Amino acid sequence: MSEENKDLGDKAEEAFDKAKDAAKDAAGDAKEAASDFADEAKKTANEFSDGLNKAVGGSENKKILAGILAIILGSLGVHKFILGYQKEGFILLGVTILGYATTCFVIGTFFFWIPGLIGLIEGIIYLTKSDEEFYNTYQVGKKPWF
Repeated sequence: MSEENKDLGDKAEEAFDKAKDAAKDAAGDAKEAASDFADEAKKTANEFSDGLNKAVGGSENKKILAGILAIILGSLGVHKFILGYQKEGFILLGVTILGYATTCFVIGTFFFWIPGLIGLIEGIIYLTKSDEEFYNTYQVGKKPWF
């Protein structure tokens, strides 16, 4: 029986060594997986950061487009629609159409000049702001007038 116990002890020791080796391998695999996950997370964060920078950089094109359209077609409110202000765009468009409808009266002249003047002023303001200030004020802050 002592020989049997010795064999069982050796077998238990071998099983323990195998389990120990398997645990080391699993820990190594877990470290590798964690490293891969960290690399993937960094890559995703960099992609997000690049996308955010492009969105802010893309606001320059929106700034220039909105500024030029405000100066040229300001009375129609096109620049408001470009910036996503539908209500304000419809207000300017409605006042301009009302001006066209009432041109035979003196009051119609004011309905022409007021939206056009608003567009001119807003276009100049858009074009003189820095890209970051424009983005923060009109796209993030959603400031609809001036």
